[in-house]
Amino acid sequence: MLHELPLVVFTVFAQMSVGSFVVLGLIHIVGFRVPPKVMDRVSDPALFAIGPLLVLGLAASTLHLGTPLRAANALRHLQSSWLSREILVGILFAGLGAAFSFCQWRKWLTPRLRQGLAVTTAVTGLVLVFFISRVYSLRTVPAWDTWHTAIRFYSTTFLLGFLAVGVALVVTQGIRTRRGDDDPQASRLIVSSLRGIAVGSILVLGVKFVGMPSYLGGLATSGEGAAHQSLETVAGTYGGFSLTQTILVFAGVAVLGIFLAQLSRRAVSARALGVVAGSAFVLVLAGEVIGRMLFYASMVRVGM
Repeated sequence: MLHELPLVVFTVFAQMSVGSFVVLGLIHIVGFRVPPKVMDRVSDPALFAIGPLLVLGLAASTLHLGTPLRAANALRHLQSSWLSREILVGILFAGLGAAFSFCQWRKWLTPRLRQGLAVTTAVTGLVLVFFISRVYSLRTVPAWDTWHTAIRFYSTTFLLGFLAVGVALVVTQGIRTRRGDDDPQASRLIVSSLRGIAVGSILVLGVKFVGMPSYLGGLATSGEGAAHQSLETVAGTYGGFSLTQTILVFAGVAVLGIFLAQLSRRAVSARALGVVAGSAFVLVLAGEVIGRMLFYASMVRVGM
């Protein structure tokens, strides 16, 4: 399963960066009553962490292409190639995200204009995820030519986006607390954001796995031998990895959800909160990476 590792890194980290950007936007929308200085104090550090995620993903994708020059060549077929569109929109998302981050850091433009730029970036990112899913919706690969491919990619986007932002918020707050630079308003915003992140993660997890039986059933009842081979690969050859992936993702979301339920009854230290948020993120990230490897392993072409 390791031969497609560059694409695993690209798709997972690109989708995580999109999800993180969208989740930060949701925090801004839900917390519109919070003073702007407090909101910026909480969200800006997480925002600046999104860029490296996409840069890492884009860099990994060039390893699969062989040389970065091939990415430029792929842009020549925008009218007919989803890959060309994916590359172009990925570059646009990276550029818009960098522009917004710089404007937010320097406080350039008016807040309304920065907000408009952020919305444009988020929409571009969601389009990028759609284009990535279309690249893999190949008629010659029954396991990929299904609605579940888009659900898989968007669930990764939001699940990792939620948890990545949660870790960034907690780590930043922990550093400020150790420096004696604690802010009660910022702390309350972080805790409420983490509760929303836990709820959002549970909802996305539900969508992710509710459709799984239908997807596997579709492969089992398909008239294509390639679909049956893909099912055997995922459920048989790599059945242990499939089970591990499911357990890791469920465990990560459960850890965060149970801990935050306890948080409503008693106060906890910033360090404990950081350990829980970090553990949840690592578990889910590991599960999503394994899941993406299984996705590539399931590629069996019709007639081959």
